Amino acid sequence: MSENIKLLVYPAKDLNAGKAFFNTFLGVEPYVDGAYYVGYKVNELEIGLDPNGQAIIAYIEVQDVKESLQTLLDSGASTYQDVKDVGGGMLIAQVKDTNGNFLGLRQRLDKRTFMF
Repeated sequence: MSENIKLLVYPAKDLNAGKAFFNTFLGVEPYVDGAYYVGYKVNELEIGLDPNGQAIIAYIEVQDVKESLQTLLDSGASTYQDVKDVGGGMLIAQVKDTNGNFLGLRQRLDKRTFMF
């Protein structure tokens, strides 16, 4: 599917407190700072804060999100969030593995566009 985890998203019920902590923890300012998502770049890894998040989710980047989702479902995962266009040329999907952990897939439709 993929070689690397490209994105870790943490739930942040209090987005301002989360930003203050992660600014200090990561030593950088966010490159995306919105009411729906705050994103940081640390080398090749993106760290995100989601005010609506329920669990930490690791995302891998894939070539075909629908095909990769089906592969995970065939291996015993269950769909948590079906394929969704989040804008900026990005599709995502989320599954729960056989132990109840949340994992994500993301596909860039336009390699020049990087939303998160």
